[in-house]
Amino acid sequence: MERPQPKIVSQNRRKFIKETGIAVLGSSLAFNIGYSKPAKFNQQTLKVGLVGCGGRGTGAAEQALSADPDVVLTAMADIFPDRLKQSYDALNELHPDKVKVDEDHKFIGFDAYKKLIESEVDVVLLATPPAFRPDHLTTAIDSGKHVFAEKPMAVDAPGVRKVLAAAKKAQEKGLSLTAGYCLRYDNTKRAFFKKILNGEIGEIRSMNSTRYGGELWYKPRQPHWSQMEYQLRNWYYYDWLSGDFVVEMHVHNIDLMAWAMGNRTPVQAVGIGGRQVRVDEKYGNIYDHIAVEFEYEDGARGYHFGRQFNGCSSKQILDIVGTKGTANIDRKGKHQITTDSKWEYNGEENNMYQTEHDELFASIRNGTPTNDGEWMANTTMLGILARMVSYSGQTITWEEALNSDKTIGPAIDQYAWDLEWPNGEIAVPGTTQVL
Repeated sequence: MERPQPKIVSQNRRKFIKETGIAVLGSSLAFNIGYSKPAKFNQQTLKVGLVGCGGRGTGAAEQALSADPDVVLTAMADIFPDRLKQSYDALNELHPDKVKVDEDHKFIGFDAYKKLIESEVDVVLLATPPAFRPDHLTTAIDSGKHVFAEKPMAVDAPGVRKVLAAAKKAQEKGLSLTAGYCLRYDNTKRAFFKKILNGEIGEIRSMNSTRYGGELWYKPRQPHWSQMEYQLRNWYYYDWLSGDFVVEMHVHNIDLMAWAMGNRTPVQAVGIGGRQVRVDEKYGNIYDHIAVEFEYEDGARGYHFGRQFNGCSSKQILDIVGTKGTANIDRKGKHQITTDSKWEYNGEENNMYQTEHDELFASIRNGTPTNDGEWMANTTMLGILARMVSYSGQTITWEEALNSDKTIGPAIDQYAWDLEWPNGEIAVPGTTQVL
């Protein structure tokens, strides 16, 4: 079978998904880290299963079905029947010839992911709230499935260690593992960071990542919802489900600093954060602003500043200072490198979300697995470290954070609709213990 060519999602598909309320949202280059006995799919229809049928999951499934001419969606899993139905209807409208999900393959409940993985799918798309990712990924890899895992990969250090173990097992089994850190699949950023990693601006001395924006969605409480359902419907606002906004969203920006550093991890971090505007009880227990300093072994510093305030100016930039020059992504999205001369990317643009899946499915077809596992776990841990230092007000080393045994949510086998978890306590720097 001829290898499918990368393509950009059509405007018509984008328009349909937007109008039906399904948002297509969203890493270093995907790299081979060695593999053994990869499965061969050259002449075989690839069966895909979707775990997590919200906007991002629906978008990922649409992109998976567009990535290869011989791919079908055969199973879907979610805890909410309404979300699964909405996703199924949207995907069936877009790809009626590729959506082959029988009623007995529409799995509902906290154990739905297990049933889906057992249903003879070849590729699993993981797009639930991040608290579930480590166990879902572990189960999928243990079962020999290729995986697309949306970012972030965990909400605490024990979860990150599970992801690292699963990534190693994927390598041993010859399975492809692609991360949803979509910025690493963007043509512009690939060219930009390639020049940085090739030493064009010299040794990096400082990095400034800034992301200022407004508030996000909220689902009003319904009379028949239990407290668990209410929190799951509004998972973004609870640190035990999302990791806080710095882990769930701003980790994309932190990932750019990790990429620039060649995925080297910092020695330690310190920071501040809190709730100044988003103080209503409906916003759970996450912060609304944060500022963190990462310190590297060679003395380089990386700074991330983030906030989610309505009615304020927005800004999203990256500034990098090296010993030979500077690199900058400005407010308008221009990517520039300045040394003795100035470089600005003017090559072909792409749909980074689609490229993730084009490259994933091509690697499966070709029997050349790619594995984003180690860096995707470490980037997630950077976001978690940022939360830990801002919650506690303490300087924390990378080793202390990564080796922490503190979990912030229940074990996966404890989830139930009547589970009272947690109490929604808001972190107080100087008091809250995070290790």
